[in-house]
Amino acid sequence: MNYRFFVFILLGFIFFASSSCTTREKLVYFQKGNLDSLGKVPSTFNPTFQTDDFLSIVVTAQEPESVIPFNLITATTQMNGVSGYTNGTPAQNGYLIDNEGNIQFPILGTLHVGGLNRQAAVQLLQEKLKDYLKGPGVQIQILNYKITVLGDVKVPGTFQIPNERITLLEALGLSGDLNITAERKNILLIREENGEKKEYRIDLTKKDLFASPVYYLRQNDVLYVEPNVTARSASTVWRTSGGIIISLTSLIITTIVLITR
Repeated sequence: MNYRFFVFILLGFIFFASSSCTTREKLVYFQKGNLDSLGKVPSTFNPTFQTDDFLSIVVTAQEPESVIPFNLITATTQMNGVSGYTNGTPAQNGYLIDNEGNIQFPILGTLHVGGLNRQAAVQLLQEKLKDYLKGPGVQIQILNYKITVLGDVKVPGTFQIPNERITLLEALGLSGDLNITAERKNILLIREENGEKKEYRIDLTKKDLFASPVYYLRQNDVLYVEPNVTARSASTVWRTSGGIIISLTSLIITTIVLITR
């Protein structure tokens, strides 16, 4: 009977050692009790244009030929014996916002669009185009809208966002989600606002995220997920020594069983 008790103790030790040292409260997002009254999530998101944004601007009007001077012509690359270029591949044309927040637009000249959202920029262009076109329409898209996710995630990297709308949770989904060793209560978001870098700290275990100004990411936002040092250390120790512990324990149990027969 004594050897059985000893075996039970050894098996309990193995189970305890192999289980994660990280508690449920440190791993689960939006834990029970936090979702009873979610913060109000904005129904729409309209990014403001910033320095170094690369804009596609397409002008339309009732008379299609009249808009030709206001639209950039799509360029094509030619082989011409140069390696790395493909015949007929369209190149993106657009307007780069300079350090002063301006773009140079055909015929209209310098336009200040930095700090404007899409609706305001469209209205600005339409007003100026009324002198040249009948019923002008304007479509604007950010061609280089991107976010970056770094740190303790499965697939860190920079991601292009074609629809210019992404939430923080969707960004973590693009990166393959957090690793089990990641710190969920202190995620860092770095954002440029009015020419200055600002930092926000995010706790994924709380509901506050849904109503925070960082729920929707802006172009060029950077997310950094810190590793949980305690969880990572425990995981590393078990990976390196777990096999040895199990082998030794199995040997001890086998020896005890043989001796006590």
